[in-house]
Amino acid sequence: MTEQRKILVCDDEPHILRAAEFKFRRAGYDVTCASDGQQAWECIEASRPDAVITDCQMPRLNGIELAQRIHDDERTRGIPVLMLTAKGFELSQEKLRAECHIVEVLSKPFSPRELLERVDRLFDATEGALDEAGK
Repeated sequence: MTEQRKILVCDDEPHILRAAEFKFRRAGYDVTCASDGQQAWECIEASRPDAVITDCQMPRLNGIELAQRIHDDERTRGIPVLMLTAKGFELSQEKLRAECHIVEVLSKPFSPRELLERVDRLFDATEGALDEAGK
């Protein structure tokens, strides 16, 4: 990584926030945590992250509403959003991608390593596309 990427992790479960924050910081990311969707939106407005990882079911503003708000605001439209969902909480990944502009969906429980790998792949793909466009 040439520059430190900023990740916003939003989940109302403190142990998930701690695990994700630890894993991403060790990998060299700048991490901000939020415990609900409204707090996440306030963090996004204060300091635009390079990616948002959000739980689906949260108080005040759920993950789907947060993703929609990110997409609807021209200042934040390009921020990729990864959605975390509880097992048994059935969501159509195709519908999430099409309607809410979610780039990845990961079911809980998940390994922090898998989450990190998905984010790394996302940034690798983005950088690869930028490299191709610059040729």
